[in-house]
Amino acid sequence: MKYISRVLMCMILVGLVSCVPSKKMIYLQGADELAENPQTIAQNYELKIVPDDQLLITVSSKDGELLELFANSETLGSSGSSSIQEAIGLRVDKQGQIDVPILGKMQAAGLTRGELADNIKARLIADQYLKDPVVTVQLKAFKVSIMGEVNSPGVQTISGDRVTILEALSMAGDLTPSGKRDNVLVIREDGDQRVSYVVDLTSSEKVLTSPCYYLKQNDVIYVQPNKSIGVKGSATMSFISASSSILSVIASVLSIVSMIIVLKDK
Repeated sequence: MKYISRVLMCMILVGLVSCVPSKKMIYLQGADELAENPQTIAQNYELKIVPDDQLLITVSSKDGELLELFANSETLGSSGSSSIQEAIGLRVDKQGQIDVPILGKMQAAGLTRGELADNIKARLIADQYLKDPVVTVQLKAFKVSIMGEVNSPGVQTISGDRVTILEALSMAGDLTPSGKRDNVLVIREDGDQRVSYVVDLTSSEKVLTSPCYYLKQNDVIYVQPNKSIGVKGSATMSFISASSSILSVIASVLSIVSMIIVLKDK
């Protein structure tokens, strides 16, 4: 019985050591269930334009007078023998407007890229500048700030207009071992207000259905430190990891030795 007790104690010790990498460290738990119950992600998601956005507005037309209308803009070249394309780089001012050549001030903030493109096209036709314009609006880039327990905190510049919170955290080098994965804070500007959201990265369902799955301009992501690990959690986790490995080896050896002794006694 004495040796059996030792064996049981060693097995318990091994079990405790193996529990060190807890579920709180694992991302997107439950993802294996998505094959049976797929989560619907909005595919029509599109950013709204906000002040200080940098826009690239492209206008193409078969009308030759387009060159004269946008003589001071950057010429991208021709897409065909009779089609001319021009691109204009514009910044949205604090009032949410852009100053479009020929057309003057136009409201941009609060609109999607497609809505602004439709408005510009309508004005060009209504004011009889062009008969068949094709207008596209692109967001040159937007920025998100990533702070706290990540390996490379700082401001990330996103090309295009769609990025997920997982992609942004990857750009920041992932969370440190001490980062609190089930309580990531996202601070978002909504008009003249700031709204806070909490994202649980350990749950695939909560991540995919979060309003912060797709990030917006000027979002701030803050990864809190795990209180049980402490502010300097990276060094602590390294020590815990090394200690756990050593304890695991010791426990395994003791378990094997104890079992050999039990077998010999028999």
